[in-house]
Amino acid sequence: MPTKQDNILLAKQFGIIFAEYYSVVKYFAFMLLKSEEDAEDIAQDVFTKLWTQPEIWTKVPNLKPYVYTLTKSTTLNFIKHKRIESAYQEKVIEKSLVEELSQTEDPLNDIYYKEIQLIIKLTLSRLPEQRRKVFEMSRFETMSNNEIAEKLNISVRTVEHHIYLTLLEMKKISFLLFFALFFK
Repeated sequence: MPTKQDNILLAKQFGIIFAEYYSVVKYFAFMLLKSEEDAEDIAQDVFTKLWTQPEIWTKVPNLKPYVYTLTKSTTLNFIKHKRIESAYQEKVIEKSLVEELSQTEDPLNDIYYKEIQLIIKLTLSRLPEQRRKVFEMSRFETMSNNEIAEKLNISVRTVEHHIYLTLLEMKKISFLLFFALFFK
């Protein structure tokens, strides 16, 4: 059990580490995120992790690589979380848009639905043939990425990339549709 004096010594050591590395950590996170606020959050997370693990920073002879690695992994996890959050929000928006269109008693709903289907078909028809095939197999035939890769004799990563590019195109179209329908 650490004594009060041990805790004071740890706090002083941590203060020195904080003073030496805070601006470096924040700057590194800022360079990756391009956001002052997010960089500050990352720096806080990094130093909170350090503070809660004194057994690591008190025994590491050269702390700089450890702090750098911790900052990098914390930042990359933050970016991954933001991407997941953003994708979820986009799905919620798309779903609510479709639900809103289908639940209103507007006599034009059938026409809107058919127009949306037509726009999707037109968008798909403009894609390169293999990308279109991959997307249709994935979304309309509900095949897994592995099944598609096997059937078309391409890598799973290529399948994922084709689906990603198609979804980007669909997102562009869906935002245009959203503005066209609701901001006439």
